[in-house]
Amino acid sequence: MHIQLPTHPLYAYTGGKPFNPEQPTAVFIHGVLNDHSVWILQTRYMAHHGWNVLAIDLPGHCKSEGTPPQSVEEAADTVVALLDAMKIEKAALIGHSFGSLIALEATARDAAAHPGRISHLVMVGTAYPMRVSPALLEQSVSAPFKAIDMVNSFSHSTLAPPPSALGPGTWLYGGSKALMRRVLASNTQVNVFHTGFKACDDYRGAEAAMPQVTCPTLFVLGSADQMTPPKAAQSLIDLCTKPKVVKLPAGHSLMTEAPEGVLQTLKDFLKP
Repeated sequence: MHIQLPTHPLYAYTGGKPFNPEQPTAVFIHGVLNDHSVWILQTRYMAHHGWNVLAIDLPGHCKSEGTPPQSVEEAADTVVALLDAMKIEKAALIGHSFGSLIALEATARDAAAHPGRISHLVMVGTAYPMRVSPALLEQSVSAPFKAIDMVNSFSHSTLAPPPSALGPGTWLYGGSKALMRRVLASNTQVNVFHTGFKACDDYRGAEAAMPQVTCPTLFVLGSADQMTPPKAAQSLIDLCTKPKVVKLPAGHSLMTEAPEGVLQTLKDFLKP
């Protein structure tokens, strides 16, 4: 569905179910050069088991209009605007990588105006600070396809996912590279690869944001993650008032490498 925000329409995948104000809502936020589809198993399950699902494409990405966010803070404002536009009273925010920082910042920003509106915060494959090497930043502009190859090498710990993710025999590297190239090509005006990476690298707001988060917070980390190693999340965990930490046997692309583990962890954490 497309949701009209003050400045542009935003696309959100709903799992094929209409929005029901009587149900709890989960907002899923993707990472750099990804879109809503990276959450496919988790969102489809939740949409058919009592949840409203809004898995967004960030502005300027794929099916969403608008300008790609230049910062974590700008992207967080979009998430808050989404909650306002849908008149959502309770929502869980679930973000992966870049999306995890957006979910954190949105939760903190929403706390003052709408205390308690964010019921749960889930940060998947997260780190702080989320540094990006100067070489990778440069190549995201000068040689983006080469940079995509590099990112995929670091993001996966296995070649094929469990059957529950994308089907038996799926090639994770190939599928992920195809998705990233499609997302990059979806915006011919702005390099969403470089913009997203720079936003991650520039973000310095977690020390101020995390103490404002009062809801239960889940960290889902990949034990074989080379992009955001589990130890790189420790500074966030130390700042969190209600942390829960789950480590899964996966690399950075946890939703496809450990799809059932991520889903079960979400089910356990979000249950009433």
